[in-house]
Amino acid sequence: MKPFDVYPLFDITPVKAEGAYLWDDKGEKYLDFYGGHAVISIGHSHPLYVKRLTDQLNKIGFYSNAVKLPLQEELAEKLGEASGYTDYNLFLCNSGAEANENALKLASFHNGRKKVVAISNSFHGRTSLAVAVTDDEKLSAFINKGNRVVFVPMNDEEAIARVIDDETCAVIIEGIQGVGGINTPTTGFLKTVEAECNQHGVILILDEIQSGYGRTGKFFAHQHAGIKPHIITTAKGMGNGFPVAGVLIHPDIKAKHGMLGTTFGGNQLACAASLAVLEVIEKENLIANAQTLGNKLMNSLKNISGVSKVKGAGLMIGIECEEDAAAIRKDLLFKEKIFTGYSSGNKTIRLLPPLNITQTEADHFLHSFSSILKTKSKTLA
Repeated sequence: MKPFDVYPLFDITPVKAEGAYLWDDKGEKYLDFYGGHAVISIGHSHPLYVKRLTDQLNKIGFYSNAVKLPLQEELAEKLGEASGYTDYNLFLCNSGAEANENALKLASFHNGRKKVVAISNSFHGRTSLAVAVTDDEKLSAFINKGNRVVFVPMNDEEAIARVIDDETCAVIIEGIQGVGGINTPTTGFLKTVEAECNQHGVILILDEIQSGYGRTGKFFAHQHAGIKPHIITTAKGMGNGFPVAGVLIHPDIKAKHGMLGTTFGGNQLACAASLAVLEVIEKENLIANAQTLGNKLMNSLKNISGVSKVKGAGLMIGIECEEDAAAIRKDLLFKEKIFTGYSSGNKTIRLLPPLNITQTEADHFLHSFSSILKTKSKTLA
């Protein structure tokens, strides 16, 4: 048997990681400014994180949700305090797509409706309902078709007000679009969505899977706009590499036994990893670091020749380039030994580094990125 070949792979085999760096099996050192799709929030192999997981594994690694799991209560309390959502409830699962599936299901349980409003260029996952609200036809199989989903352009307040009505179950929107190109909803747009949802009894779901956990300089990206959604989904940086996800649920949405469920979600190791992340974020003041270094990076990037636009917030940064982003990303990886990402449209480089990067590491990236663009500019000339 072989792995199912669905991933285009770089010819790199990481064998060690620490902080913002990776080492491959040939001894090459790489600066990680992508964090495995925004997963590495507190840096690779953080000692507190490693200790938390090791200590827990030496006690008990897993038992299902058929028994009391006090770590879930501890995590819910700590997450509520860190995020400002102390009165919400927490359902734990395993991945971002699973979190969004459960969020949409909860919305329909609550108001008995089916129609969902989503945003153009969105990405919410590859499973059934999650892919139905993802604006990318090539990810949907025939079996995924037939859901009542309406896509509306980002930041078109009039358009979204027209489509939210008394038949709408939910509106789902990313705090900042990641795969779609680091596109940020305006405060006015989010406030319009919130008001329309409240007027029509619609559940507002904020997908903070990539943009949450302090990455944008607030715990959740939507908090820059001062709105309060009914449901928030989170994953990626939540576990710093351990598979864990969460659904934060407004207290007006009532739980019933059996309405949601998971075998692995919220297990002891997942909770230990998640608690370690919250502890490090607080102790090392990483949300402020994301804000400060993110602002410096974005301001510096705007002055680099070959950059047409810089987007995002904190350490969720999109760099629109005048040249093909995929080629620039490849040069950064193989010539400068720096991991980055890119978004749809082939013009946007995506930066999602650990939240504890230093000014030295930021300067290293800026120098290397500028060097790559200068080389390309000379080649074209």
